[in-house]
Amino acid sequence: MIENLVIVESPAKAKTIEKFLGKDFRVISSFGHIRDLAKKNLGIDIENNFTPTYEIPKEKSRVVSELRKLAAESKNVWIASDEDREGEAIAWHLISVLNLDLATTRRIVFHEITNEAINSAIQNPRQVDMNLVNSQQARRILDRLVGFEISPVLWKKVQPSLSAGRVQSVAVRLIVEREREIFAFETESSFRVTAVFEISSPGSENAIIKAEASKRFGDEKEALKFIDICKDSAYSVGSITIKPGTRSPAPPFTTSTLQQEAYRKLGFSVAQTMAVAQKLYEAGRITYMRTDSTNLSGLALTKARETIVSEFGEKYSKTRQFKTKLKGAQEAHEAIRPAYPDKHDTTGTLNEKKLYDLIWKRTIASQMADAVIEKTSITIDMSNSPVIFQANGEVIKFDGFLKVYAESTDQDNGDEERYVIPPVKKGMPLIYNNISASQKFTIPPPRYTEASLVKKLEELGIGRPSTYAPTISTIQNRGYVSREDRPGEKRNIKIITLVKGKVSTSLKTEIAGKEKSKLFPQDIGMIVNDFLIDNFSEIVDYHFTAEVEEQFDEIAVGNLKWTGMIDKFYKPFHKTVTSTLEKTERKTGVRMLGNHPETGEPVTVRMGRFGPVAQIGESANNTKPRYASLSKNQLLETITLDEALNLFRLPRSLGEHEGSEMIVGIGRFGPFIRYQSKFYSLKKGTDDPYTVTFDRAVEIINEKNESDKKKVLKDFGDIMLLNGRYGPYLVKEKQNFRLPKGTDAEKLTQEDCIKIIENSEKTKKNS
Repeated sequence: MIENLVIVESPAKAKTIEKFLGKDFRVISSFGHIRDLAKKNLGIDIENNFTPTYEIPKEKSRVVSELRKLAAESKNVWIASDEDREGEAIAWHLISVLNLDLATTRRIVFHEITNEAINSAIQNPRQVDMNLVNSQQARRILDRLVGFEISPVLWKKVQPSLSAGRVQSVAVRLIVEREREIFAFETESSFRVTAVFEISSPGSENAIIKAEASKRFGDEKEALKFIDICKDSAYSVGSITIKPGTRSPAPPFTTSTLQQEAYRKLGFSVAQTMAVAQKLYEAGRITYMRTDSTNLSGLALTKARETIVSEFGEKYSKTRQFKTKLKGAQEAHEAIRPAYPDKHDTTGTLNEKKLYDLIWKRTIASQMADAVIEKTSITIDMSNSPVIFQANGEVIKFDGFLKVYAESTDQDNGDEERYVIPPVKKGMPLIYNNISASQKFTIPPPRYTEASLVKKLEELGIGRPSTYAPTISTIQNRGYVSREDRPGEKRNIKIITLVKGKVSTSLKTEIAGKEKSKLFPQDIGMIVNDFLIDNFSEIVDYHFTAEVEEQFDEIAVGNLKWTGMIDKFYKPFHKTVTSTLEKTERKTGVRMLGNHPETGEPVTVRMGRFGPVAQIGESANNTKPRYASLSKNQLLETITLDEALNLFRLPRSLGEHEGSEMIVGIGRFGPFIRYQSKFYSLKKGTDDPYTVTFDRAVEIINEKNESDKKKVLKDFGDIMLLNGRYGPYLVKEKQNFRLPKGTDAEKLTQEDCIKIIENSEKTKKNS
């Protein structure tokens, strides 16, 4: 007989908890959810008050059998799944499947996996909270109803194999609307005038002031005229304003702010942040990672204060308790913080160490004193113009929390440089060192990153800490949105410079529109979004989706009956589904671009069976239209007639080289040359598939062949010894094999290679 059986979701969590419980406790894992809504026949009895039918997936049957056996042999069963609604639902499912008594089975929760937290939970067990379970059930059932009923509509009216989700569709709408804002944006340019002044007073040698003109100039002519005025002007210090100020630290991390800051500072995706945080939590290093609270426990506040006073001194400590502004936030929960605030670092992978360091710094900084700053602003008057120059500087008088941590923004990648203005007096004469007018272009609204999308969803009240990562993963997996880098385009900017009385004009090149890890809508995502807005406006309405989240919150605290909430939603929704199937036309995103300049045939673009295509001509009089796939960065909504016609220029033949034809085309991995059944990639930014010449193609082929020859160290027929990025390795039947440490590749024989491969395969089997 087992005295106490504790069931958690993950093996890593089980391993950590077992350290804190005595020999009378055995801790095992359920490996997450053990059952879900049945896949057949919706899994919901709509006519019987939306009663769900749950089933145990095949892959979980072995786990469930083991759990049943152990539960039957145990005197006491404790359910220690996570403390959120999902965890509460797992607890309820475990009790149901293991035939335990709901009233007597002990449910324990904790914010962190520490000795104190675990033992406190054991001392204070409770029953499963059915309000939390019903809130999770309501979300799961509502999402199943939406997906199950809308998906077939999309199959018939848009394209087979599509699906829609309640929160995911709203996320796609945000990305599509932002893309259209960018399409509609018209770039304008103006000239910004900056200057470097020198103080001409004795004793102020080498002291300079950087300033900007208070006016921007609409075009080059205006800017030149102003620079000419500057040439003959005298300059002096006008007003001087010195303002003391303070900067306060950001609150400790919530799920959303951790995802945002880990992206900005560490370059982690939302899913990556959650995976690493999960490992840190299960290893007992941080508190629970799904939370919308900025609250810290009394013990955490005490430990943080002790650490700050010990390391930086009393003046750096300022205990704070932050209150979250989010509606429906769980204040009883804690923010994400180190389980032991006095521990600076942790063991684990490099990513675990990086994320822990970020969490530690943010937590400690939140309990530190404000930074004391002094802002100085001066104006510089011109003798012959009402335009003034403005200089702003900032001095940190006391660094406070900045000693440990400064929050990033979506526009920067760390602390901005602070400029210090040298001491000046009103009326002090200044001499210009140089004055320049630089052409500046307005920029469109930024595309969303995963992190900034999470921020927007949270601002709108859509989704909760447990849903952000899966939502963003789902819209990418469905192909509605892709995360991409874009190289941008070169753009010339004009610069007018005044130095020592001489005016000169020059051109400078900048890269405009460069994107890093941004979310781009795909054609199918835009078509589905428009279809849903036209036919299911409530499903993609921001206010309605946020309202549904609030209703889930109300169910969680027992103020709303979940079946009534679902019923109120479902009846009008189902009517819309029926009428859409009956009345709505098929949507393919078809768009007429114009006519072929030579043949007069219509040129259109639309969503085809295998993706977006351009089409020349129509099916008539025994003639067949011609088709070409759109390239990766082209959209049905924005492609031009010339761009579409260009697609039909490929593949093109460059002629024969040594008896074989060279064909240029664009494939899945970009532009290529096909020659003798081999593919040779064109160089990005250098070679254009539409203009690449015969001679250049031969050069590319020869370069690649030479490179491949150097790569092959030894060729034993079915086994090859190749030189790779990380040194020599073996290849057999498209499988790679590492060489043992200390192997001299030059001396390897065929027999040696066979032995290495055999040993490697044995090791794989044994592991």
